[in-house]
Amino acid sequence: MPYRNRIKDLREDRDLRQIDVAEKTGIDQRTLSNYETGKTNPDSYAIIKLAEFYGVSCDYLLGVSDFNVTNMSDIAEELRKISARIAALEKYISRK
Repeated sequence: MPYRNRIKDLREDRDLRQIDVAEKTGIDQRTLSNYETGKTNPDSYAIIKLAEFYGVSCDYLLGVSDFNVTNMSDIAEELRKISARIAALEKYISRK
């Protein structure tokens, strides 16, 4: 279950405790713990609340996508990065 890892990873990346997230999202701390350990699955309300809190898309939180994009400017920035990688690879290939 990829979302379980992302929920925990996002929290730890921000140096937050489960109680901190619980207070900000209104999701019980024990419930968050159960999500992180895989004992229970988050419902749609919890997924939306956590995605909003962490500033990520629901798809990213659920592991549907590896792209952490939430708006059009994020998508545009990701496309610029991809274009730059493609250009670098084309340059590398043309030298061979």
